[in-house]
Amino acid sequence: MSVSVRIPTILRTYTGGNAEVSGEGATLRDVLAKLDSDYPGIGARILDESGKIRRFVNVYVGEEDVRFADGLDTAAPEGTQISIIPAVAGG
Repeated sequence: MSVSVRIPTILRTYTGGNAEVSGEGATLRDVLAKLDSDYPGIGARILDESGKIRRFVNVYVGEEDVRFADGLDTAAPEGTQISIIPAVAGG
């Protein structure tokens, strides 16, 4: 299934500067695996060594934060927009 993936500025070096790329997969896990296959190295910036979403990275499938859904097993229906958003901290 084809989805669009919004890429934050800090990760666009992996996508040749593209702010949005297409992805494929039935779940977020599948989409991220395909994304890393198409853009080597980007997966390690989103997932930690244990394969979980990094603490300071937020991922949305549509309008839903996957941390409050099924995590990496969240369904990625055809035409859905996935947003990868690095957390911003300040003081």
